[in-house]
Amino acid sequence: MFEPVIAPSASLLGLLQRGRGDGQLHALAADRTEAIAALEECVTRDPRADWQVENRSLYYARLYMELEAPLDGIEDHLHSPEDLLDEDEARTGLALSVLGHLAAYGRRDALLMLREYAATGTNWAWALDELALRDDDRGLLLLGTAVLDHFPPGPEGDAELRETIRGAYEPRPWRLWAAYHPRVAAAGEQSPFDLWQRQVNRSGVTPGWSTADVLAWADQGELGGLGADAFAGGPARPEASRDAGSPARPDAVDRRAAAAARCLAAVVRPEDRPAVLEAAGTGLPGARRAAMRYLVDQRDPAAADLIEAAAAEVDDRMVRFALELLGRMRGPEALARARRWADPATGGADSALGEAAVRLLADAGEPADGPLVVAGLRRWVSLHGVSGADSGLGTLVDGAGRLAATGAVPVLRHIYGEAVSSDLRGRAARALAATDVHFPEGPAVECLWDCEESTRELAARHVATTGDARVLERLRRLAADPAEEAEVHAAVRGRLTAARERRR
Repeated sequence: MFEPVIAPSASLLGLLQRGRGDGQLHALAADRTEAIAALEECVTRDPRADWQVENRSLYYARLYMELEAPLDGIEDHLHSPEDLLDEDEARTGLALSVLGHLAAYGRRDALLMLREYAATGTNWAWALDELALRDDDRGLLLLGTAVLDHFPPGPEGDAELRETIRGAYEPRPWRLWAAYHPRVAAAGEQSPFDLWQRQVNRSGVTPGWSTADVLAWADQGELGGLGADAFAGGPARPEASRDAGSPARPDAVDRRAAAAARCLAAVVRPEDRPAVLEAAGTGLPGARRAAMRYLVDQRDPAAADLIEAAAAEVDDRMVRFALELLGRMRGPEALARARRWADPATGGADSALGEAAVRLLADAGEPADGPLVVAGLRRWVSLHGVSGADSGLGTLVDGAGRLAATGAVPVLRHIYGEAVSSDLRGRAARALAATDVHFPEGPAVECLWDCEESTRELAARHVATTGDARVLERLRRLAADPAEEAEVHAAVRGRLTAARERRR
């Protein structure tokens, strides 16, 4: 899968790639040919780092409608030779979603393009889901035979068909086809039985009901494929890297440790505490992680020292686990330690432990912790920039807003303008709404055109309805758009009602 090049934020392409409201406004004012070219570049080379948390399809579809743009670029993209070679659904997913919205807006050419791709394209299942929401019964029925041709006759094809029906985002087409295609009807009847059979046959080893049993279970089988040397910084055995589902993978160790920590909460007695502390300090990887997590969840006074020690080790996996565990800590004692770790005066603010401590303060700190969070936010942006949707940066942004840290306004404005991730930009907008007195007549106006519905809703609730003639017109258009989300509709109509009452 390609890595799209993100243009500067001041350019038309850069604004559209980011999904910013100013992108739509600039595109409508730009040369139409240039605007359509930039729009096609975005739709055919998805600029999102994570399409599962960032929205663009409605944003781009609206711009296609505003520009009355042809769909030739999307058609060429869907039917290029690359479609036969690249099975990654992310290559065509955005284009298909845009076509779905355009079909809902009444673009017949978009509907026909979806039908054709559902019959012949590699990512046909995505196109079918779009059609399931927008097409009529007749159009879907005509596709039945072509879709069934994707599943070869025989046991393997039938099993794949059952899996597809069970995982369909929209089951409507399959229900229609079941009345006309016996193979679909049989697969639909078999799918629930397959699921029941897998649940019944699920096997696994459960721990015994003592502290020692649970700690031993936390490591049971976990070192078989990876080797204890890997957890001490040594090379992993090659067979472990080949098997993505191996229980020896470090994330599998973390999952079992989390389950073991929950079991410990049920079985640990007061006299077992020394054994738990020993496991947390020197135990094998699974037992150590389970014990540390248990102590954190119980707010044990020894937890902070154990995390500080683990964060200084050479094993990157244990350091990562300890820092993630720090984020689960709560209570006055934990916050006091976090303030010490995050304080630049201690010399550790720029360490991994110091950064994690700032994130804890952002999540659970008090208003007095605002300056530490602002300092951590500035330091993060200085070191890492704002190009990604990093959860650490998002936590700091959220914390600045939660603590109403007005000192963060300049860096929040920078993040809002430069962030490639629309999710991160939306979080910056929420923080600005809580910290920047100029948000209602400034960024909130642009946010009415943003690609994220949560950002549009935020803007609708905060934007100043006087002083900018575009605002009320945009609110009216959002209220009348059937494709808009219900939450945005509610916020918009509330503001329009309030504006009418003020004029009386």
